[in-house]
Amino acid sequence: MLSLAYSLLAKDCTIGALAVGFDPYIGFYHQPRFGRPALALDIMEEFRPLIAESAVLTAINNRMITEKDFVRAGRAVNLTAAGRKQFFVAYEQRMSHLITHPIFDYKVTYRRSIELQFRILARYLTGEIEQYVPFMTR
Repeated sequence: MLSLAYSLLAKDCTIGALAVGFDPYIGFYHQPRFGRPALALDIMEEFRPLIAESAVLTAINNRMITEKDFVRAGRAVNLTAAGRKQFFVAYEQRMSHLITHPIFDYKVTYRRSIELQFRILARYLTGEIEQYVPFMTR
């Protein structure tokens, strides 16, 4: 489930980068490789525990996904179609969760927070602000 959550978050971060006008494949910390959205992965690091890992824990703790939602095929373990659907529900609930943005002090969803981080990065790179402030809720 965690790899699925990371994949969904990487997709959402790639969309956030594109929405601001960045090339998501040119990053700062992740090595550039063909097909790897390095910049999206850079920003994704700030949101992994808040969105991806939290969605997995919520799905397990709230019993949205149980042992019956997994299938074994040899050494591999996969979610069933119903299990994937339930996990998508948990992930989307997390992405739609309203929080108070730590910098702007108004309510936004996590989805909007990702885009705002790319906008903050753009302002830093153009010299409009002196430093890039990573997203932290506490």
